[in-house]
Amino acid sequence: MNKIKALFLFFVFLSLFACEKEFTPGGSDVASQIVVEGHIEAGENATNTYVILTKSQSFFSEIAPSALSESFVRGAKVTVTDGTKTVELLEVCLDSLPPAIRAQAAQQFGFNSDSLNINFCIYLDINNAIKGEEGKKYDLKIETKTGEILTATTTIPLQVPLDSLFFIKPPGEANDTLAQCKFVLNDPAGVRNYYRYFTKVNRQNFQAGRGSVADDGFIDGKKLRGTLTKAEPRGANFDPATFGLFRLGDTMTVKWCSLDQDHFNFWNTLEFSANNQGPFSSYTRIQHNIKGGLGIWGGYAVTSYVKIVEK
Repeated sequence: MNKIKALFLFFVFLSLFACEKEFTPGGSDVASQIVVEGHIEAGENATNTYVILTKSQSFFSEIAPSALSESFVRGAKVTVTDGTKTVELLEVCLDSLPPAIRAQAAQQFGFNSDSLNINFCIYLDINNAIKGEEGKKYDLKIETKTGEILTATTTIPLQVPLDSLFFIKPPGEANDTLAQCKFVLNDPAGVRNYYRYFTKVNRQNFQAGRGSVADDGFIDGKKLRGTLTKAEPRGANFDPATFGLFRLGDTMTVKWCSLDQDHFNFWNTLEFSANNQGPFSSYTRIQHNIKGGLGIWGGYAVTSYVKIVEK
């Protein structure tokens, strides 16, 4: 009887997978599309408005520094408007910058310009002529040299700051060198809120957590006490003894962001796809807000918190 039950469950298992529609990635004949990554921020220490334009690559294409350099879209006209003011972003490439400024710019975007043979290009509001403001809408328009036109709209919501940040002893065996970070958030009632966070330690670059976005679907109007895990670069070695924990004596900086629903949907689906790996994972279509291309044009309302990691 047990063998019969086991066989029955096995065939049910197979039938479930037989009902799944197979997804086959497009080959090299799929037309390339323009991919946008652009952000505008409001708040203290906000990053200058920027847009990065690249061409999508075939699923089966080889990734090499030369191919990555060639993927950047050059010579486009990129403008941002808030309804009254329109600003054209300046195209800046690493190979056109003096060494000191090149290293500073590379660090801001999370890589070492000396060890990476890529001519990284960006469209930047270098004079901070259009500043992000909470409650305002921002339109993006991109016109390429080949006549393609891409558009997108984002809003910067009102910021919902953290109520407090503090440290406790990590769970498990006693440890006198690490600490776990906790936060308290008072979520406003009656308004749908979306959050994202980044962390950095000392002079390192900001990193987004593996699950960096959340909404208030289950906590609307409530006080939430949660754990804020230290973000690790994707692909870094995983150590369960230290994952998500901060080292005593280090300086921790948290970049806490409020964002709108379209911006949240992009990162939520992208992170779900990145974390949903393995032989039984399903294909996830990334939601985006770019008309005429792929990617994201998103606004953040930002608050930064700096604390020394202590007992």
